[in-house]
Amino acid sequence: MSSLALYRRYRPESFAEVIGQEHVTDPLQQALRNNRVNHAYLFSGPRGCGKTTSARILARCLNCEQGPTPTPCGQCQSCQDLARNGPGSIDVIEIDAASHGGVDDARDLREKAFFGPAHSRYKIYIIDEAHMVSPQGFNALLKVVEEPPEHLKFIFATTEPEKVIGTIRSRTHHYPFRLVPPGVLRDYLGEVCGRENSPVEDGVLPLVVRAGAGSVRDSMSVMDQLLASAGPDGVTYAMATSLLGYTDGSLLDSVVEAFATGDGAAAFEVVDRVIEGGNDPRRFVTDLLERLRDLVILAAVPDAAEKGLIDVPADVVERMQAQAGVFGAAELSRAADLVNEGLNEMRGATSPRLQLELICARVLLPAAYGDERSVMARLDRIERGVNFSAGAPAAGAPAMGYVPAAGGHGGGAGAPVPPGSGPAA
Repeated sequence: MSSLALYRRYRPESFAEVIGQEHVTDPLQQALRNNRVNHAYLFSGPRGCGKTTSARILARCLNCEQGPTPTPCGQCQSCQDLARNGPGSIDVIEIDAASHGGVDDARDLREKAFFGPAHSRYKIYIIDEAHMVSPQGFNALLKVVEEPPEHLKFIFATTEPEKVIGTIRSRTHHYPFRLVPPGVLRDYLGEVCGRENSPVEDGVLPLVVRAGAGSVRDSMSVMDQLLASAGPDGVTYAMATSLLGYTDGSLLDSVVEAFATGDGAAAFEVVDRVIEGGNDPRRFVTDLLERLRDLVILAAVPDAAEKGLIDVPADVVERMQAQAGVFGAAELSRAADLVNEGLNEMRGATSPRLQLELICARVLLPAAYGDERSVMARLDRIERGVNFSAGAPAAGAPAMGYVPAAGGHGGGAGAPVPPGSGPAA
């Protein structure tokens, strides 16, 4: 097996292989078909979403012997030089602006740019991390970018297009790249695992997609790490959660069920298991907030999994549907709000465990708060017939089933007690 990283072994070689960027690749292919290619391009977007890869593919399309073409032949010398593991072409120059962004570097580029290509149709400069070019460097490049010779093309790639000076941006065709949708990325990772002949348990790919946060390169790096650590049974869910630092689903199930039944002992036992297991309390709260978010959506949209609104395995969806069914809408919303507020408070906290225990206490005790969401949560619980604070009457309410008449004294006549209500146990 090749020692190359996974994201390098499966780097796309044509626009058809680039995933999740159809809003960029389709117009570029059409421009190549129409032979209306601009002299300068600006590719921007988050890291790992295909900017530099697309710049290389565009260079391949332009210098193909059958080109300019949207589909490189893959057989000519230029295509082989610019292939995934090719040696590179002398006429396609990649420059890392992070280390070559000064005015002297720009002047050197400008002087060499006017020499024609050695073997190819165009001389193409791919300037990566273009936002690192200094203003003086951009100004030195301005004239050649504005009026380049016929054989010269520029492709700027950057994560921060606002740092590219306006005079350069105005002379380029700007294509903004986006993060790849989770469903598209999950299917692609499943295809890669199939090519690698490595079995992966259900539930692993959503964790990888979540860790990658929409970046193909980051997701492939995480997947590469899991495949490298896989045993004879492939990548298991337990190994993935342990290696990536995510909370095990059983802990989330336990704490959610404790919230639903008002079982404080069970909730604080889960907190102890989180700490004793060496898990990060902040990560646990983040994962709990994610679970509550999924429950809120499931409560509002029962077929959310089929519609792609949540990304979890089928067996987990069944458990979550059962959990969402025992909560009221107000309870779920209040719990998610409190966990979100607690997560913000945990940033920089000196005692994360204490913060986690306080979050659980707030969720379990809506009767201790008088705000509207807490009142609505208490109404939800009353409708379900669950009393989480038996024996603890609300502040200002009489302890017995006797309601004094307005303006009366303790020994006077009282208002009748509603049928079915009696003294507190």
